[in-house]
Amino acid sequence: MKALVASAYGPVQQLRIRDVPDPSPGPGQVLVRVEAAALNPIDVKLVTGELRTMYPVTHPFVPGVDATGVVAAVGEGVTRFAAGDEVIAYAGAASGTIAEYVLVGAGPGLVHRPRALPTAQAAALPMAAMTAHCVLAAAALQPGDDVLVIGATGGVGAFVVQQAAELGVRVLATAAPADTAYIRALGAHETIDHTAVDTLATARRSQPGGLDVVIDLINAGPALVATAGLVRPGGRLISTLYGPEEAGGLVPVYVRMEASIGDLPRQAEQAAAGRMSIEVAATYPFDKSAQAMCDLAESRHTRGKIIITF
Repeated sequence: MKALVASAYGPVQQLRIRDVPDPSPGPGQVLVRVEAAALNPIDVKLVTGELRTMYPVTHPFVPGVDATGVVAAVGEGVTRFAAGDEVIAYAGAASGTIAEYVLVGAGPGLVHRPRALPTAQAAALPMAAMTAHCVLAAAALQPGDDVLVIGATGGVGAFVVQQAAELGVRVLATAAPADTAYIRALGAHETIDHTAVDTLATARRSQPGGLDVVIDLINAGPALVATAGLVRPGGRLISTLYGPEEAGGLVPVYVRMEASIGDLPRQAEQAAAGRMSIEVAATYPFDKSAQAMCDLAESRHTRGKIIITF
């Protein structure tokens, strides 16, 4: 089969479409013929080796963790899926989705695709939506809370804003002028133009007593110390990246996506019913997938997900 391949750690410009061995499902695995796959920032980091300490990969490496497609074959012990089933898949880093076929474990990261959910939106769903669910579980929001979402227009951020608004909290979100109407339509009550003003200073003026929860999807390392200053005493700072164990007297909560608590089946049904908006920034055919990865790395698309179609 053909796949987008990195031969070693290095810049995304090295990626090429190559022939790789056809995969075959083992016990508990499902072979999916990919119809569409979504790109995530983690794909770039896995290719470059930025995450090699936490998530080492084997080369040749095929990037991509999200996909939708049709079951081609199932391995021993798989009973929930059969050849011909339309599915949404989170494959993890070991078996990349930017390929004609991908192997996926028959667990919580693989669900049947609702017929009403379009292909591109289905591919965009898994990692971002499940990460958002894990973030909100850690945030433990209560009706009436004030929450700031930094990075609100990205894949995870957009889902966080929508789900937080549904919980009855007041959402303050970062958004460039072109995205203000979009992010307000998702449920944000107030926006901060991070391209024109200092996000932290503006949020501090808006909420001088501090926020109940700050969800920072952008800053990492020492930069989180400044973000922590926006949290009221007893509040929570949530991050999906990495940083210090303690920030300004606050202990940040670092969240990693866990498919087991990501609630993908419910989210797929919500999206199919129109109760969850999924933004697609751009689509590229498979033969342009290397360019798509370069564009992602250069941040040419900052709102929604990039989709590869087959």
